Amino acid sequence: MNDEYPLQFAVDYPDRALNRVSTLFRIFAVIPIAIVLGSIGGWQGEWSSDVDAQSSTIVIGGTGLLFLPPLLMILFRQKYPRWWFDWNLQLLRFSNRVGIYMALMDDRYPSTDEEQAVHLDAPYPDAREGLNRWLPLVKWLLAIPHWILLAFLWLGAIVVVIIAWFAILFTGRYPRGMFEYVEGVARWHNRVFAYAVILVTDQYPPFRLAP
Repeated sequence: MNDEYPLQFAVDYPDRALNRVSTLFRIFAVIPIAIVLGSIGGWQGEWSSDVDAQSSTIVIGGTGLLFLPPLLMILFRQKYPRWWFDWNLQLLRFSNRVGIYMALMDDRYPSTDEEQAVHLDAPYPDAREGLNRWLPLVKWLLAIPHWILLAFLWLGAIVVVIIAWFAILFTGRYPRGMFEYVEGVARWHNRVFAYAVILVTDQYPPFRLAP
């Protein structure tokens, strides 16, 4: 039996001394790239003047991950446009690079396009033959058990990252067991995203941290 899930995720373990200074100030160093990532999701604000009772709306940024457009195309046309798939995959890779940097698992500043230590891939789906056209309507509901478990797993991951922060400051190393736990939580999270958010697979995500 093949237990391999369509979305594959792994992070290279840094078998070397990590930068202590970068680790110490990571929460500040991540801000610029986090703003870039956030701007891709888009921001909208409204400005109004009491003098002329008029308002202006300012929209900044992009669209974030595409969910509703693929859902509608799969439902009505049984099609997943290739460029929508590529957009979602690349944005998911970028957000994971930022997340891994924030989790102290890599001390290289996140690239907007280079793979670096984060490896995330998924096959392009054949929407007509490989995806059920009605399933996207209920995937969010079917994924609820995963979201509940992930909430607790991420709480644990936050505690692990804080402990790892001290470990790196004192030893320069990220304890491998802690690294693998955070990597596993991120892997689980990405599998659920592939299934319920970007809709690239109908295979139900496994309840496990391992590959």
